[in-house]
Amino acid sequence: MIAEIEKLMRDDTAGDPISGIKWTRKTSEKISRQLRRVRIWVSASSVRRLLKKLDFHLHVNKKTICSTRSADRDRQFRRIQRACARFKRRGLPIISVDTKKREMIGRFRNPGAKWAKAATPVNDHDFRTDAVGVAISYGIYDPQANRGHLFVGTSHDTSEFAGDALALWWNHEGRDRYPDADRILILADCGGSNGNRVAAWKCGLQERLCDPFGLKATVAHYPQSSSCFRSWSSRRSFDWAASTPG
Repeated sequence: MIAEIEKLMRDDTAGDPISGIKWTRKTSEKISRQLRRVRIWVSASSVRRLLKKLDFHLHVNKKTICSTRSADRDRQFRRIQRACARFKRRGLPIISVDTKKREMIGRFRNPGAKWAKAATPVNDHDFRTDAVGVAISYGIYDPQANRGHLFVGTSHDTSEFAGDALALWWNHEGRDRYPDADRILILADCGGSNGNRVAAWKCGLQERLCDPFGLKATVAHYPQSSSCFRSWSSRRSFDWAASTPG
């Protein structure tokens, strides 16, 4: 069977000659159908397991092309790294924040699958007018605890919403984990509701986080075109908790 798979994929295989990693343009479902034509009955899931034995790997698009690049990019990252080390030595909280992808609420098609006796009926097209609403998700990740929170709003991605999410996180989890903290380091993108030029974001931090809880906030913005969660992407997994601001 493995020999037949290698034969089928001979003209559709690419790879890296240095690392030895191989990948193919054919899907496991297509390979399964082609094997059935030669009277080899194997499911797509079994094909995936066999491909792993043959050292094939799944590949996805990788965001590596930056639209802009600052001359001080590396210097800025080094300053952020030093700030993180300083806060970590003192046992102070460090969080990374970002607004994640918006999702329309309704019977829309989403990737994924579940075990069920019948498929869930959804709309044939995803139109905004058919949505009950739009979910705005704001993520807060604590790299020292390797734990994240996702706050979901239903109106707009505003600086007030970001400030409320931070206040909720600190009130329900942050101050219990860092009871003696009087300072907090916030890592953020340059754009969106927590952008470096957004005055409402600074006011929201002061009014919703700093003043009520007696904290001094240091905000470190990543260079333009950098994802604020990228610095922690080497983590294999972490815990998520979801909340909805009232």
